[in-house]
Amino acid sequence: MNLELKDIYKSFGEKQVLKGISFTAESGKAFGILGRNGAGKTTTIRILMQVFPADSGNVQMDGQPIDYRKTGIGYLPEERGLYPKKKILDQLVYFAQLKGMGRAEAVKSVGWWLSRLGMEQYRDKRLDTLSKGNQQKIQLITALAHDPQIVILDEPFSGLDPVNAMLLKDVVKEEIARGKIVLFSSHQMNYIEEFCDQIAIINNGKTVLKGDLHAIKRNYTRDKLIVFSQQADQIAANAGLSCKACGEGGLMVSLASPDEKQKVMRHLTEHYDIDEIRVFEPSLNDIFVEYTGGQGEEK
Repeated sequence: MNLELKDIYKSFGEKQVLKGISFTAESGKAFGILGRNGAGKTTTIRILMQVFPADSGNVQMDGQPIDYRKTGIGYLPEERGLYPKKKILDQLVYFAQLKGMGRAEAVKSVGWWLSRLGMEQYRDKRLDTLSKGNQQKIQLITALAHDPQIVILDEPFSGLDPVNAMLLKDVVKEEIARGKIVLFSSHQMNYIEEFCDQIAIINNGKTVLKGDLHAIKRNYTRDKLIVFSQQADQIAANAGLSCKACGEGGLMVSLASPDEKQKVMRHLTEHYDIDEIRVFEPSLNDIFVEYTGGQGEEK
């Protein structure tokens, strides 16, 4: 399956929020939607979910206008929205039924997900008796219990401790392996880099960069090396190279030309004790800052 947003425009009053957003996400892969606050990410997601229509442009599945009666969408919002005083099992079944499941099917699916996330013992508890991390796992079940083809995760790791973050990672990888279209929206670049094959960066309502993340990185001029060595000071002083410190015990070596990298690598490994040497590629955080003028990852 391919999910495609084509030339989406949207205004609210006189303010134009989206100015031709386009990208394609594929099944069995994770797609990262990036942008500073106010860039248009949330509006794009809401149009995709049919919360409100685009002024122009369209959303397609496999080249045809998306049929929302046949295409399930699961959404984990950044701002969680469950009922704090209601019993967990009852509201999870209720939400699954809202997404088209029969009651018996919903009870079975919710039970499976409670077990998968280690939450069975809380099924008859009120939501407000749970920790923030466990509440987030319950919210995740609302996004997945009805077995949607498209899964949208908005800041999914926010507030999770390392154990719960690892569990969520495993669940996301399982959904990707099952052929789902998984869309991430996050300011935490490390998670986008870990999961996403493709990205789109939105800035001021426009898609300013999109495509395969690895290909994007490799398109940058490969004229810098990262070198780690206990002799970093000697290399910087004696190797006749343009160097600057890069991490603990590391150097970034700037080359006159990308064609020099093999020669310089050979020279360094022959004359110094090198622990690691590799071609520098920009991080997603570096790329994000370049294309948005932002500050990169937000804490």
